[in-house]
Amino acid sequence: MRAVRALGRAARREWGPLWTTVRTALAAERLRAVPMTLAAVALTALVQVVQNRSWGYGPVQTLGSVRAEDPLWAALLRTPLSLFVPALDLPVWGALAQVLLVFGIAEICLGRWRTLLIAYVATLAGTLYARIGIAVGPDGFLGLPGSDALVVDTGPSAAVVALAVCVCWVYRAWFTGGLVIAAMVAEIALKDNLAGKEHLAAIAAALALCAARALRDGRRARRRQGLGEGAGTRSGAPPIKS
Repeated sequence: MRAVRALGRAARREWGPLWTTVRTALAAERLRAVPMTLAAVALTALVQVVQNRSWGYGPVQTLGSVRAEDPLWAALLRTPLSLFVPALDLPVWGALAQVLLVFGIAEICLGRWRTLLIAYVATLAGTLYARIGIAVGPDGFLGLPGSDALVVDTGPSAAVVALAVCVCWVYRAWFTGGLVIAAMVAEIALKDNLAGKEHLAAIAAALALCAARALRDGRRARRRQGLGEGAGTRSGAPPIKS
């Protein structure tokens, strides 16, 4: 019983604040709490349906599929839509479930625009890493073989991984965040492919964003503390008595 109670306390410490935030928002607003997430799920499902049609595969590839061999300007234009282009060789229900769960939690906990920013930066990090890795070559550090230039970049999964890490950072769910990172490292060990390495690039981008936010918050806190300490008197001299 002690072990069960200890496990329960650990779970409450890990997920309690996060669960309370999500439950409160959904209880108050229901689906109105996650409009961006619902739109993302609908767009991902629509893209999947279209790209599996003979008439739709070409347009989806032209507008939303990014490869390292593409010109950089074309890749940057396609990156926003590539967030919602699921992989053809994987079951689409998995991508939809990931987007619904992780995007939904992030939208509630981080805010709509912050969620979109993290998702875009993470996807862009994977795209740029693929180009750098191919330029370095398979023999260099974090290099990639030239054949990966023909592989379509990862779809929503890179954004999902980055958002999960950011949510865990904000809510101090260190074990869960570490588990997500460890799972991505294990993915590389078991199946060394471009998608797995792009997931690690997305995690690196997410950690960089979290560190930048922590530094900014620290500077603001020190500035407020300094203003508070100096609010009593303008100089070190004692106040004048009338």
